[in-house]
Amino acid sequence: HVQLVESGGGSVQPGGSLRLSCAASGSIHSSYSMEWYRQAPGKERELVASISPRSNTNYGDAVKGRFTISRGTVKHTIDLQMNSLKPEDTAVYYCHFRGYVQAWGQGTQVTISA
Repeated sequence: HVQLVESGGGSVQPGGSLRLSCAASGSIHSSYSMEWYRQAPGKERELVASISPRSNTNYGDAVKGRFTISRGTVKHTIDLQMNSLKPEDTAVYYCHFRGYVQAWGQGTQVTISA
């Protein structure tokens, strides 16, 4: 199976930036996609961004133009650069691995408040 470890969450003021990272390890075979989801209190989990095996990217409407997903410099890692953060971006952010198997990270809290 695959294990995911997320890092980089925290608390910033509106307009600030944060960078999340997710490292995958374990039984990683062939091609895979990786995604970031988020879940705010009382809301359903939603897709934030995804990156395909060929590094094609896709973003949720709420974050387009502000967030950037990319493959990290270390193999089997992805990053999520989050700029111009808003209070409504406050949520637990989860990394998701989609390949031969699927896996979720434990989540990292992102809080945006003045």
